[in-house]
Amino acid sequence: MAESLERIRHAEPELCAFAEVWGEEALRRAAEVDTRVAAGERLPLAGVPIGVKGRRRGLRAAAPLIEAGCVAVGATSVPGPGTPWQTWGLGAYGRTVNPWRADRTPGGSSAGSAAAVAAGLVPLATGSDGAGSVRIPAAWCGVVGLKTTNPDRTNLTAAGVLAGCAADAAAWWQVTVASGEQPSDSDTPAMAACSPALAAAWSPGLGFAVPDPDLGAIALTAAQRLADAGVVRLADAALHLDDPAPAWLTLRTPGADPAPAHRVRAENDRRLDALFADVDLLVTPTTPNPPHGHEGPGDRYSTALTWAFNLSGHPAISIPAGFDADGCPVGLQLMAARGREALLLGVARAAEGRAGLRVIPAPGG
Repeated sequence: MAESLERIRHAEPELCAFAEVWGEEALRRAAEVDTRVAAGERLPLAGVPIGVKGRRRGLRAAAPLIEAGCVAVGATSVPGPGTPWQTWGLGAYGRTVNPWRADRTPGGSSAGSAAAVAAGLVPLATGSDGAGSVRIPAAWCGVVGLKTTNPDRTNLTAAGVLAGCAADAAAWWQVTVASGEQPSDSDTPAMAACSPALAAAWSPGLGFAVPDPDLGAIALTAAQRLADAGVVRLADAALHLDDPAPAWLTLRTPGADPAPAHRVRAENDRRLDALFADVDLLVTPTTPNPPHGHEGPGDRYSTALTWAFNLSGHPAISIPAGFDADGCPVGLQLMAARGREALLLGVARAAEGRAGLRVIPAPGG
């Protein structure tokens, strides 16, 4: 625990991944965990340091992890009150930067969680995903980011985690599922064999988005590496979703007529349900664009390939796909039928072990 706090102390003036650091409290909590373990209590995640999104209020979502022995070391940065959205995260020392390139954003809104994991300050951090708020920073910081099945279709936001490897994300998932807060399936996150190979449909833009050509090529190469490793059988997807942007924005606008949004959601649900009746996975780039500067992306939505699955409720995971010509990480996004988080985690573990698509520590991490 002391080592994690020392890494945070050293990195924070530049990285700004934490809004608050709970140093003394974390050391007391770690000592309590040691006492419980010495007394014979079995804590599956004893002493694991974690970051918590959302200041103190985020501790509620982290409760299953803390009960399993994790120690919360601080609150990770998010856009703060009065903060221009372009900063994506406001830490105690200023705006959160991307660990790979300080002139680029880490993504958001789980900005600090992704940056802290990528820099090696903590092995995992909690997040929440309303339009890509876990998957986008995971992609742009080069870590694993899981969005769970939306438990309530009227709520576009689902729980999620940022992690340094698929096994850590699976540990989060198992502890959270055991608490009864998320749906589960009959798969196990340890299913790294993926044998026989899973049927996977590749879609660069879901029928409406146009990713940057170089970024799309990097993501496709990563998907082909999964196929070459025998993890998936890859084929082009005959999928054309309606652009979810107007529907998503309508459902987040108080007083707006939701009927047109519900029609888009129903039609996209129908198309996705038909797809997942034939394949195990849908594969896309995580974002259509690389991380932008802190001044903001202008009129372009980095959420173009993520928020469709907040609208539909499907679970999704972003895993590392490689790096672009500027040295920025690129993410590969995998989706499965609702409730099949374990399948996604199993594929992510196979991607690391068999296809070499694993997290690389950021410089200085």
